[in-house]
This record gives sequence, structure tokens and C-alpha cells, in this order.
Amino acid sequence: MSDQLATVKVAVVQAAPVLFNREATVDKVCQLAQDAASQGARLILFPEAFVPAYPRGFSFGVTVGNRTFDGRRLWQRYWENCVDVPSRATEQLGGAARAAKAYLAVGVIERDEKNRGTLYCTLLYFGPDGRLLGKHRKLKPTAAERLIWGEGDGSTLTIVDTEFGKVGGLICWENYMPLARTAMYQKGVEIYLAPTADARDTWQSTLVHIACEGRCYVLGCNQFANKSMYPTDLPGYEELANVPEVMCRGGSAIISPMGKVLAGPLFDEEGILYADLDLAEVVQAKFDFDAVGHYARPDIFRLIVNENNFTRE
Repeated sequence: MSDQLATVKVAVVQAAPVLFNREATVDKVCQLAQDAASQGARLILFPEAFVPAYPRGFSFGVTVGNRTFDGRRLWQRYWENCVDVPSRATEQLGGAARAAKAYLAVGVIERDEKNRGTLYCTLLYFGPDGRLLGKHRKLKPTAAERLIWGEGDGSTLTIVDTEFGKVGGLICWENYMPLARTAMYQKGVEIYLAPTADARDTWQSTLVHIACEGRCYVLGCNQFANKSMYPTDLPGYEELANVPEVMCRGGSAIISPMGKVLAGPLFDEEGILYADLDLAEVVQAKFDFDAVGHYARPDIFRLIVNENNFTRE
């Protein structure tokens, strides 16, 4: 943090994409970002896997030792709507940040830039000038996510320096990885982004814990999605026959460095949460606890982070 402390208004967007439709979802991001900017937001966060979808409810035809043709067709439909970085889609998202005059963080499913045969769950960061400032690829997809997404590496443990503080974070259950959180604390994160697909009540405890542990603001962001939003012509759509109408109820929230809930949690509807963050509170919170500073014991514990990019070797 610079010596000039600042207050910034942030926005957390709880919404659903236009499922499996990259172009329409990017358009929705642009509109919602403008809505948030009209309320004065300078940092706007969207959920995990927002473009083109978190494909909740699908097995992609996989059982141990077997894959189905319909599962491969569903994978192709998903792949066709994912995001190349850079691409026209990222140019549009950058344009949305520029129009909003705000920092924009959006969860996308990214196609590998080399052979485009692997997908990554990625968080993209855009600046108010529209530039792509960085990205974070999810390090460890959870459970069945491993069927469809590859693993990121340490090269995208990204922190973005802004005029109001250091912004960074992790995606969904990466936030349960103590060493990954510590790596972000070591980088000085002050506004911690936690886009997710977890709508359980227990996730709220995780957000509060990270805020108290990292002495940082935490922005939790999830989708609100219904079964009726899914295209009915998707291969394997019949798998959704017995799932409830509300497939993800949300739970977005904004937490202070001392664990106070500033906004949310928002459940069972789309909406945008706002909060004014006073970065002086980050300093005040570290008076009696700094996990990687005066409360650390580097003579006993040390964290080594490999930030090499293995996907390009």
C-alpha cells in the first residue's frame, strides 16, 4: 500500500451467464459492469466460470473406465464457447472496463494458448484503461471439475497494483489451501477476490476466516442460476431432469479485514452488492496480527512457491 491511504467503492455481481453462449454472456458482463459503474464502483468482480458457464449438473458422460459420445459432444459445445486469451472476447471485456472506468475481474473458462486442447478455470483482470493486467488459472479443480479443466501453475498467482491497494485472490476451493492463501498474503494482497461456485452456508465461514487471517478485505462472488436457464438442446440435457430448479443460490458477500460482513450474503436472486472500503482498516487490522509479518515465525516455518510457467515449457 502507498502512504496515501484511499477509500474505494467495490461491486460484487451475483448473476448467471447466458449459459454456453460466450458472445451473449460477454454482452451481459458489459451491461452489468456499466450498471455497477453508474453507482460509483471502481472495482467490479464477477463469479467463477462466468464466461461461458459453470456446467453444474453434468457428468460429461464419464464413469470410471468409460466415456460416452454425448459427453464428447457436450465437451465440444462447451469448448466452442470458451475464451481465447487474447481474443475478441477479451477485447470486449477490456472495453467494458474502459467504459466503466473501473478495474474488472471476470471468471472465464480459458482455452490453452498453445494447442487449445485444455481448458482452464481462469480469473482475468482488466484495468480502467481496458488493458488485460493479468490472470490467475485455478491450481486445483475440485472433484468432477478435473474431468473438464486442467491445472494452473504458480506463474499466475497474480497481484494487481492499483491506486487504492493490491488486488488478487484465489478461485473457489483453492481458498481451502492454506499454502495458496499464504502465497497471496506474502504478495501483500489487500483486497482479496474469492469468486466461487460454492453456495453452502459454510462458505460464509471461509470468507470471514480469510478476512481475519489475511487482514484483508474479501469479496466473495457466486452465480445465481436456475435449471430453466440451460439450453434444452445440450447433449446430455436429460441429466438435469431430477435436479432442483434453483441450481446455485448465490451467497455473494463483502467482508472487512476484521471479519465484519459489509454486504450480503445475497441468496436466491441476482443482484449487485456494494461496499466502500477504507484501506486504512487493513493497516489497523495488522496491528495485532500479520500472518506473514510480525506474527510469523520464519525461523520455524517457510513457504517456497514455484512460480515457473510449466504450460509453456
